[in-house]
Amino acid sequence: MPSAPPGPSGPPGPYVPSARRIARERYRRARTRRSFTVATVSTLAVAGALYALIVNSPGWQRTRQTFLDPHYARVSFPSILDGLWLNVRLLLVCGAVVLVAGLLVALLRTLRGPVFFPVRALAIAYVDFFRGLPLIICLLVCIFGLPALRLNGVTHDPVTLGGVALCLTYTAYVAEVFRAGIESVHPAQRAAARSLGLTSAQAMRYVVLPQAVRRVVPALLNDLVSLQKDTGLVSVGGAVDAVYAAQITASEKFNYTPYVVAGLLFVAITIPMTRFTDWVAARMNRRQSQGGSV
Repeated sequence: MPSAPPGPSGPPGPYVPSARRIARERYRRARTRRSFTVATVSTLAVAGALYALIVNSPGWQRTRQTFLDPHYARVSFPSILDGLWLNVRLLLVCGAVVLVAGLLVALLRTLRGPVFFPVRALAIAYVDFFRGLPLIICLLVCIFGLPALRLNGVTHDPVTLGGVALCLTYTAYVAEVFRAGIESVHPAQRAAARSLGLTSAQAMRYVVLPQAVRRVVPALLNDLVSLQKDTGLVSVGGAVDAVYAAQITASEKFNYTPYVVAGLLFVAITIPMTRFTDWVAARMNRRQSQGGSV
């Protein structure tokens, strides 16, 4: 770091960048301004072209009246917002259950030894079945099939049964994410932990799981984003969430604008979580590129 030459007997003077460094920083600022200008112009050009294409289409006026009517948007907004609170509660409860259950299934599937074969087989069968079963069918079976059994203690609440279906399906996905993280940890680390006197459970708890969970955080957040959107499917059972509230208003007014309002509200909730996922992934990539702990 160049600095002003020290005086005959005093400390060194303040930092003075070299001419080459000043020129390099000036060049970087010019490149940044140029990139920002090009990105802004190209974005405005694409947005303008899309806007012109849509508003000049033959059916634009009819589409605008049917899907983008401000009056019906104002009328339907309060009821849709009330329904959205149900979607948020489902996300919070089901998300917590899915994370815990998914980790448990992943641990069961990674158990070693022939004595645990039945447990591994059950975990594999569970994951294979619910990952292959469409979510909408799982919802219909849980909401309409379970009450039909007339078992004691089985609720008929479509919200609870819909939450069960969401947990069953997403636990299978999250279990595979956790399993991928566990298997990404090199076996030598588990062997080193055992050589230090730790049991298999302690090696998993203190050595493997901390690394595995950190590595799969972006994938877990992606699954939670997907879960957030799929909470709207509980409306197939009659639960009045944001989607069903929009459907009620659309059926009364013969206008589809409430569906657009519900969709925009879901997007407004999803974008912060998506940006948080991107931030976590970028942070982990930076730490990995710098040689830090991942």
